[in-house]
Amino acid sequence: MSNSKVEIKIGVIEFSGEGEQDWVAIQLDKIIAKVPELLKLKIDGPVDDDEAVADGKLDVDDKRPASSKISNLASWLREKGATTSQVKKFLATAAFLQIEGKHRVSTADVIAALKNSNQSKLGNASDNLNANVKKGLCEKDGNEFFVTTEGMESLAIK
Repeated sequence: MSNSKVEIKIGVIEFSGEGEQDWVAIQLDKIIAKVPELLKLKIDGPVDDDEAVADGKLDVDDKRPASSKISNLASWLREKGATTSQVKKFLATAAFLQIEGKHRVSTADVIAALKNSNQSKLGNASDNLNANVKKGLCEKDGNEFFVTTEGMESLAIK
């Protein structure tokens, strides 16, 4: 027998199998048979709790409660009052990326997120980062940075 490999993702359900072709086919059939039941699971619970993932209470894809998902960057910026001040827009965009799962952010990430969301660009992203660092709202980590707790709180994020 030859080895086979299969990877599928349906919503938050992912399956990856590698091995003998017959075994992989059997495992895939089991997953496909359970898809309707798995898609009905209510996904909410504590962040980064592997047991909650196993119990089906947590979003397997990004390990965050489904209720914490943000609709889109444009709405987020309006909600946070970050459409006019470039320093605040930079901070809010970085916070958005961090909440969406990016642990460390670069100025290029912020620029790309704004561009991909059809938002006006920043004059000088590096200056905006430095202004937020001086206020203690961001902290540099090598070539990247993160939004501090104080930065999150300034945007009313707990």
